[in-house]
Amino acid sequence: MLNEIEEFETYTKMTEYRRKDKNDNSFFGRFTCEGIQNFEGFPRVLTIIARGYMFRNGNADIEYARRAISAWCSIPDKKNTEKEEWHFRTDFREYHNEFSELVSENGEGWFYTHFHNIMNFATCNPEDFTDKEIEKYALMDKNFDSVWRKKLMQMLYDPYDLNTKGAWILRFDDILSAALELGELKNKDFELSEEKKALIRTFTKADVSAFALETLIKYYIANCPEDTGWVVLPVSNFDAYFGSTSFSKKRLTELVKSGAIERENSYNVSRYRINPVFCE
Repeated sequence: MLNEIEEFETYTKMTEYRRKDKNDNSFFGRFTCEGIQNFEGFPRVLTIIARGYMFRNGNADIEYARRAISAWCSIPDKKNTEKEEWHFRTDFREYHNEFSELVSENGEGWFYTHFHNIMNFATCNPEDFTDKEIEKYALMDKNFDSVWRKKLMQMLYDPYDLNTKGAWILRFDDILSAALELGELKNKDFELSEEKKALIRTFTKADVSAFALETLIKYYIANCPEDTGWVVLPVSNFDAYFGSTSFSKKRLTELVKSGAIERENSYNVSRYRINPVFCE
């Protein structure tokens, strides 16, 4: 979350599909099962990808970044026919030569490939999964292509198109605008002092919660804007970073109750600020 360059690589290089035990969800990569089902956290994912390609030569190349995220999202068309209306196209195989790491010659984009690799891994290794997981993944696999195609079509709509719905807050134009504003990817990671780490221990005794709090403190310090004391909290992306939704379902509640952080939700945006003692 702090090293954006490393984060970019996890979204553009294939994951190692293996499972050490039934609590290991690393085969999902920097996604969670819930995130893939509901496309949660995708604004940050696509913005990181766009920024990685947009500033490859130092200057902003918006159209190059647009082609890159189109390639990443590509899903093969059911029929290999040309469509006149651009916003109905979901197959971007023509970008393979330019972005061979993001889309295949057959129009299979990085995310499409990653999802089906996960499903194939589960199917070929049923002994590593519970019956409930196998049943859940089978249902996801059955519906994924049509659901992802519909989502991609929505993202391709122009914000001013008459067919654009107000609830469609994830569009390529919005992603590219955010990428342009945020600029080049950066490694914002740093080490907290031993005094700060000791202070963290006074708010939580669990190792997992202490690591989560340390990450939240560093993320806050690295991203806090000058005009407000609040930082947007990309909860789904943090879940993926920690490899478990227990961060959002358990750790955040614990940290708020302990007084280590303060959190608020308004207008569908989650944001937080840390206890001032961590800034002294």
